[in-house]
Amino acid sequence: MSGPLADEFGREVTGVRVSLTDRCNFDCVYCHNEGLGDTRGPMEPSEDEMDTDDVVRFLEVVEGYGVDSVKFTGGEPMLRQDLEEIIRRTPDSMEVSMTTNGTFLPGRAEALKEAGLDRVNVSQDALDPEEFAAVTKSGAYEQVLAGVEAALDAGLAPVKLNMVVFEHTAGYVEGMVDHVARNDGLQLQLIEYMPELTGKPEWNIDIQRVHDWLAEIADRVEHREMHDRKRYFINDDGNAPEVDLDGGAVDADHPDAAGTGMVEIVDPVENESFCANCGRVRVTHEGYLKGCLNRNDDLRSMGEMSRAEIAETFEAVVANRVPYYGEYLIENDDGEYEFNEKYLGTTPASSAD
Repeated sequence: MSGPLADEFGREVTGVRVSLTDRCNFDCVYCHNEGLGDTRGPMEPSEDEMDTDDVVRFLEVVEGYGVDSVKFTGGEPMLRQDLEEIIRRTPDSMEVSMTTNGTFLPGRAEALKEAGLDRVNVSQDALDPEEFAAVTKSGAYEQVLAGVEAALDAGLAPVKLNMVVFEHTAGYVEGMVDHVARNDGLQLQLIEYMPELTGKPEWNIDIQRVHDWLAEIADRVEHREMHDRKRYFINDDGNAPEVDLDGGAVDADHPDAAGTGMVEIVDPVENESFCANCGRVRVTHEGYLKGCLNRNDDLRSMGEMSRAEIAETFEAVVANRVPYYGEYLIENDDGEYEFNEKYLGTTPASSAD
C-alpha cells in the first residue's frame, strides 16, 4: 500500500482499537462496552471471541494499510491468558497499548512489557476505596493501586489513569488531578460521559466546566493532533483550587507553578472537531469492524477472517465512516437520540452482517 486508507472526509486511519473480550471482573455503572451496550456474559471464555491467530492475522493485514498503532481493550483484556502471545506477535511496526482495570497487572506487567507492550491505561475513577467501589461495583481498589505500581516498576511509564466524569465522579476530579500532579509517572485522562450509550442522561455534567477549570489552574496548555485534544499541564504545589463542577465558582487567582501532571480530556459528544481528527477503527471481540464508537448500525463481520475477508471489510468500514456522530446521531426535542435521515440511505442498518 502507498499509505493509510482515508475516508471520504480525508481522515486517514492509522490506528485500531481491538476488544479482546466482553468479559470483565468489574461492573462499572457507566460501562457501555465499546459502544455495544452491556453485553457482558459469563466469565468463562466464549467461542465467539477471536482467537490468537485471528487477532494477529487482522493486525498483519491492516499493517499493510499503514496502521501503525493498536490499543487492546475489553471488557478486561487481561482475562485473556494469551494476551502476552498476542502482543508478542503484533507487527513490530505498531505501537502497542492497552486499557485495563489494572487488577491483573501485578505479576504480569513485566511479561507484558517484555512481550512488547509500550503503554497502559488503567481505569481509576476515585481515590477512596468506598467511592471506588460505588462506581465499579468492585472491592478491588487496593489491587488497582498495586497494578499501577507494577506497571510503573515494569517501565510502562507514563501510566495514564482513565476517569469517566459524570454525576457520581464529578466531586473526585480535583483530587485526581492533584494526585497525578504529585506523583511522577502518572497522567490523567478525563473521559466525557456518554448518556446516549448508557441510557442515563440525568448523570451527565457539562464537560466544558472541567475544561474551564483546568485552563485556569494549568501551567501550560498544549494541543494534541489526535482528536484535536487539549493537554493541561498542572502545577504540583498542592494548592489546587476548590471547584464545584455542578455550578460553583472557579478560583481564577490560583498561582501557577511548574506543571508536572498532564491531564487530557476526551470529549467526543457532539464534538465535530474531536471526530474530524479521528484516525481509528474499532474491532469487537467477535470480529466485527466498526468505524465509530457510537455507531453499531455499521458493524461488519470479517467472516472466517481470511486475509481477503479482513482486507475487504476494513476497506468497506473506512469508506462508510460518517463525519461526526453529533451530526449522524442527533438529539430530538424530547431529549432522545435518533439517526439523521441524511445518512440512512447510505449507511442502512441492514449493512451489518
